[in-house]
Amino acid sequence: MFMGKTAEFHPQDVRHFLAAYRASCPDDIIEIDAPVSDDQDATALIWALAGQGRQPVLKLNNVTGLDAPVVCNLFGSRRRIAHLFETGEAGLHAAYQARSRAAMAPMEVATGPVMQHVVAGADVDLNTLPMLKHFETDRQKYITSGIIIGEHPDTGIGNLSYHRAMIRSRNQLATSLHSRGHLWRLLNLSKEKGRPMPVAMVIGGHPLFMLAASARLAFEEDERDIAGGLMGAPLEVVRTPKYGIRVPAQAEIVLEGVIDHEAFVEEGPFGEFTGYSSDRSTNNLFTVEAILRRKQPILVSVAGGNSAEHLNLGRIPREAEMVEKLKARFPSVTAVHYPSSGTHFHAYVAMNQSREGEARQVMLGLMGWDQYLKNVIVVDADVDITRDEEVLWAVSAHFQPHRDVVIVEGLPGNALDPSASGIGTTSRMGLDATRGPDFHGIRAQISEAAQARAKDLLQQLQASSSGTV
Repeated sequence: MFMGKTAEFHPQDVRHFLAAYRASCPDDIIEIDAPVSDDQDATALIWALAGQGRQPVLKLNNVTGLDAPVVCNLFGSRRRIAHLFETGEAGLHAAYQARSRAAMAPMEVATGPVMQHVVAGADVDLNTLPMLKHFETDRQKYITSGIIIGEHPDTGIGNLSYHRAMIRSRNQLATSLHSRGHLWRLLNLSKEKGRPMPVAMVIGGHPLFMLAASARLAFEEDERDIAGGLMGAPLEVVRTPKYGIRVPAQAEIVLEGVIDHEAFVEEGPFGEFTGYSSDRSTNNLFTVEAILRRKQPILVSVAGGNSAEHLNLGRIPREAEMVEKLKARFPSVTAVHYPSSGTHFHAYVAMNQSREGEARQVMLGLMGWDQYLKNVIVVDADVDITRDEEVLWAVSAHFQPHRDVVIVEGLPGNALDPSASGIGTTSRMGLDATRGPDFHGIRAQISEAAQARAKDLLQQLQASSSGTV
């Protein structure tokens, strides 16, 4: 482990990110000083802006009942996430993979901003936390950006993962763990040792730290190392006061406590990525024994449901991994995209098919690697897979149902899928919407010169006060 003090050299908080991003992209941040309700208004604003084709960062400075400003929709734009990696959208996957491979161990520091105000024991009161209600169908206010850190009791290797949480009492949260995830495995290790599992929940960190927490790693790997790789410097960490869990020194809020494998409480429903409110939960109880926070924290909230933010945050690390695997195995693959319309269950692949049946190989490979997927559509490389209408056009023009469908049954799926069996199994379908070797047709095209002339005329029309040019 690195030791030292580097806080002044490597800003690793959401505040520095916002200041830098506002300076470089001022039109992509909306700051609202007018009163906003803590009951669904943030979600409603994000949905209204998305309906206009916009996904800016929102900073809400006057939220009813909250003593903290709210920052949300950080991950709503793929272009903005690419900006974090100093690249464009086309280079996002490669940049993510390159930085994640440069993982580095955290650097422990003596203190940090998150230690500015610490309460413990009887002084813990979760009702002082800034929280929002996101959907009318949610049971109550929820923490949506909570990253729970658990550490292996023998090796100290950590696992970071997102878990929704609601207040149950003054010092207790009801939360849902993923029953196939690594944190669940750590909980079972604690069960074997006959003691509760010490954990810390981080609420509000640098966006690259938050992306690292979405990474899919082996059990023996630590997402805090990935955070260092993504940021290009070791993640600065402090130890929590009771259990010594290493948490980001520059986080906004950290909750320290235990999850007891024998304690179960009601939790949910909550608006999940499927677009449905889900009460599927492992119903775990998180007893909070200490709250660490900045003197004036910012609530970093993640829009729930099937928002672009929720989906991007969860899938970009997975996309990056899948793209790298597919392109390594199938050099003819040119692009992979997980559309928001498909939540986490659809993927589009563009390729230059070099031999009959190659599209089927690609579909089967991707369906085997990614257990979330239900449907994969493969198209030719000239189809823009970031646009649903382009992919659907390819299906309409190139696809024959009797010939171009592959269906595989009884595979592991996602437990939150409302159409699944209830035990997490699913069938998967691949659609080959490539043209194939015997296809005859010339795609209608508009010349670049004509497109440039049209663009120029429309710009003149917009600038004209009379509406004519």
